[in-house]
Amino acid sequence: MNTGLAAGAALLALLAITFSLLSPQTLFSPPEIPGSKDHLHAARLLHVTGAVGPESLVFDADGGGPYTGVADGRILKWEGEERGWTEFAVTSSNRSDCVRPFAPELEHICGRPLGLRFDKKSGDLYIADAYLGLKVVGSTGGLATEVVTEVEGQPLQFTNDMDISEDADVIYFTDSTTIFQRRQFMLVLLGGDKTGRLMKYHKSTKEVTILLRDLAFPNGVALSKDGSFVLVAETATCRILQLWLGGPKAGQVDTFAVLPGFPDNIRRNSEGHFWVALHAKRSPFAKWVSSNPWVGKALLKIGFNFKQLHTSFAGWKPHAAAVKLSDKGEILEVLEDCDGKTLKFISEVEEKDGKLWIASVLMPFIGIYGL
Repeated sequence: MNTGLAAGAALLALLAITFSLLSPQTLFSPPEIPGSKDHLHAARLLHVTGAVGPESLVFDADGGGPYTGVADGRILKWEGEERGWTEFAVTSSNRSDCVRPFAPELEHICGRPLGLRFDKKSGDLYIADAYLGLKVVGSTGGLATEVVTEVEGQPLQFTNDMDISEDADVIYFTDSTTIFQRRQFMLVLLGGDKTGRLMKYHKSTKEVTILLRDLAFPNGVALSKDGSFVLVAETATCRILQLWLGGPKAGQVDTFAVLPGFPDNIRRNSEGHFWVALHAKRSPFAKWVSSNPWVGKALLKIGFNFKQLHTSFAGWKPHAAAVKLSDKGEILEVLEDCDGKTLKFISEVEEKDGKLWIASVLMPFIGIYGL
């Protein structure tokens, strides 16, 4: 018997024993979060016509937008109810085949924009494209140009999110893995990959500095209001890490928060607090798999497809959960759509003018929830 079959047989036997002790409902269902408010089902949906996967949301200096990147490689801008969504920018010039809303096999050609941030000084929009690296486009839109495509002589493999420090004139950004591409993100989670990095791009010198290595799926990035630290979501471990940028703790890394699910993007509000979108809460099964990489590797060898792997990891009941953290990492509030009635698989929460604008990397709409 080969290694893959042996691992698969052992895992199936272990699962059979586990099922005899715990019901599938208990094993795979998202856990309840004490004190959470099941309110997000009241959100209003804003459909992204002809597109899917608005992963990140950003408003320009005049309050226009939001702007969002979708799965076919475009950056769209919301122009209000009368005009709807208009095309603002693209990250790839090779778009002749980019005609379907969702075509993962073409992402490396069409581009897949993830994190978005405006440079408040210049008005430029910076784009973390999962396949094409860090890009930028002017305030009038069009074809984005290259900023960073490789580090240490190797192409960026999975550029994910960023934040911009106008004072320091630098961009902090994540590369989630040096091995896998975005469409293989379940391999990163299940295989125990720890090749992710947090980096800093110096706009004046165009140099890149690697700040943190060996991260387990680094994802969202957010600077503190005073610029003293930067946060990075480590999705696979359900943690938010805090890297101190100045003062006596400069260079020190702390665990800022441990979350009840898998964090995606982090966005700071005007008060200096942070909203963290959870792609999914961590079920007992997902916790077991993420704590034992050999289990995930065995699942991969058995040959489950992407949907089966994602369902087992994210839970049998699609849902939405957003966590608000203080500038000290304390959980201030948890908002949910526990049954996924309106929202599910959210990727970012942007607070603006008393509303939460809620993105999703998988759905064809964004949510708007009044606080």
